[in-house]
Amino acid sequence: MKTVLCYGDSNTWGYDPSTRSRFPPHVRWTGVLAERLGDGFRVIEEGLNGRTTRWDDPIEPDRNGLAHLRPCVESHQPLDLIIMMLGTNDLKQRFDLCASDIAQSAAGVADMARRCAIVPDRAAPQVVLVAPPAVTTLTDLDQMFAGAVEKSRHFSRYYRQAAERARLPFFDAGSVIVSSEIDGIHFETNEHRKLGEALADDVRRLIG
Repeated sequence: MKTVLCYGDSNTWGYDPSTRSRFPPHVRWTGVLAERLGDGFRVIEEGLNGRTTRWDDPIEPDRNGLAHLRPCVESHQPLDLIIMMLGTNDLKQRFDLCASDIAQSAAGVADMARRCAIVPDRAAPQVVLVAPPAVTTLTDLDQMFAGAVEKSRHFSRYYRQAAERARLPFFDAGSVIVSSEIDGIHFETNEHRKLGEALADDVRRLIG
């Protein structure tokens, strides 16, 4: 049995932009991933609304992805692969970060995950750094994410560079899905399906 940990934010949690509730397990990309991989794989969901790469949010506490990383990884060991998709919440105006800084931060957290997940007598797990798709038309979140649309268009480029420097496998979510026009941030049902299927192919390529 191979174990895959999915570490992310509300789009890993499964936030539905239409209802503002949670998609059922089989709709979420993590559920699609588990279904596509089938027997022989266990997929663990670790999504949290508002999670950042490493920043303490002054409005939404306990969202620091780096701070929660070690206990999360160690509680699920041993792991064969970690999929990390973080950075969208770093685009909030309150953090005042550029795309390059966000990508470097995400890669640093992914590298820490790789080191945290090492256990005796097992190979270090693979950690896939996923660049979130670009933000689209912001509606109710327009002030919170002011400037995010333009910044997020550079995610693919800078995440790829950061992954190469850290020697991490890279996946560009924006190459297969788009964020919803309902709020500009979250994924609709069909996009969850496409992302889960695409990542399943990547997981099989990496760990068989």
